[in-house]
Amino acid sequence: MKLTQIPFILLLLLCANFAYAQTCDCESNFEWVKKTFEENDAGFRYALEQKGTQAYEDHNKRTLAKVKAAKSLPDCTPILYEWLKFFRSGHISIQLKENSNSNATASQTSFDNWETLKVDVPKFEKYLEKKKQHDYEGIWVSEPYKVGIKKVKDDYIGFIIASGADTWKKDQVKLKISTKDGKTKSTFYMRDHSAVESDNVEMLGKNVLQLGNSTLKRVLPKLEDEKEMADYLKLVAAKKPYLESLNSQTLYIRIPSFRMENKKAIDSLLLANKDKLLQTENLILDIRSGTGGSDASFAEILPFIYTNPIRTVGVEFLSTKLNNQRMLDFANDPKYGLSEETMKWAKEAYGKLVEHPGEFVNLNENVVRVEKLDTVYAYPKNVGIIINNGNGSTDEQFLLAAKQSKKVKLFGTTTFGVLDISNMYFVASPCKEFELGYSLSRSRRIPDFTIDGKGIQPDYYLDNSIPKYKWVEFVSGVLNGK
Repeated sequence: MKLTQIPFILLLLLCANFAYAQTCDCESNFEWVKKTFEENDAGFRYALEQKGTQAYEDHNKRTLAKVKAAKSLPDCTPILYEWLKFFRSGHISIQLKENSNSNATASQTSFDNWETLKVDVPKFEKYLEKKKQHDYEGIWVSEPYKVGIKKVKDDYIGFIIASGADTWKKDQVKLKISTKDGKTKSTFYMRDHSAVESDNVEMLGKNVLQLGNSTLKRVLPKLEDEKEMADYLKLVAAKKPYLESLNSQTLYIRIPSFRMENKKAIDSLLLANKDKLLQTENLILDIRSGTGGSDASFAEILPFIYTNPIRTVGVEFLSTKLNNQRMLDFANDPKYGLSEETMKWAKEAYGKLVEHPGEFVNLNENVVRVEKLDTVYAYPKNVGIIINNGNGSTDEQFLLAAKQSKKVKLFGTTTFGVLDISNMYFVASPCKEFELGYSLSRSRRIPDFTIDGKGIQPDYYLDNSIPKYKWVEFVSGVLNGK
């Protein structure tokens, strides 16, 4: 090779790299998300039918204007997620990949000029220890941050004391709480410094502060909660299921998540307490603020509450090359930990799907599955399931099955409503900076019995006059006829 050719080849490589970098801007990411979602999401056509083409085109124009103004990946991804919310409120996702370094330097540099509040922390700690009337002021932890909250005029300002994230530095303002005009509002700045505003500002006892979906735990001053509140905070913080006896007639089971990794813990808890469950008149199942998960995780609960055959309406999968790849992965990749029987089913399902490109395919023999069990247990006689707006997806699938039992009543507030379009799949963006999450299937309940955007209503609505920490007590009272 002649030496004179080297600069030319180097120039070509530099141009190629520059062109690649250009494809990683927000506009190209938006075009990829839009095209991928339109071609593969099982709920896209349905949403378009409900909202109309003109509304969709207007939404695209507004989004494109925001996209063109975005200067970094942290600026871009919230816009992409907002675009997805046109279609539904759940079973959609834009997730930044942990190893994504795109625009990181520029983003961190821009945060160097972030608003700060400089506080002498040792002096502030002494002030807190002497303070007799307690409010939002204190030192709090919300992993990976340690935050001080100090009253400044009529507002409360949260400042970073210590940070485990490289996007946040000491003294930078992490949150604000406004108490103007008799209304309390919060602004919580996320890892990428995007602002999340909320009207939901709530103290849970003396040591937990809820700002929308963000939770902070007080570490100073050290205050002691009453037992009733301590019990409530235990159930809120629970990661694993547990059982408690409320009285001789009532058992309480807390199930924080139906994720597949919790199935073993749920099944073990039920097996270990089977005799007790079958000898106790009342059972409370508390699934508030669940995470969704796997239908298999609630399978062993159903025999305890069963009274009559349970009908479950199935789903159809949209067949596309990208969508079908997941089924092929299930059939061939041992990393998913599936049984040989399930892998065989996935292989057969893949065969059915590829025969019908662009169509919705029923992978089961029947539209409706009817589950009949041999035994109807006398006890538990009454079952109360506690629910709230934090329950969706698999939680709602469980409720559709459970509420068919004559023993069961639902207590709480309407669920989130995200079940009709389901079975999420995650695919990496072309530049590997983030993952798009969309859905592969739609329920055969559509359009006659839809859950999305509506939720499942309780039989007993627990209004705001009943504090959340008293819900268990209320349900126990109803089940025990008090």
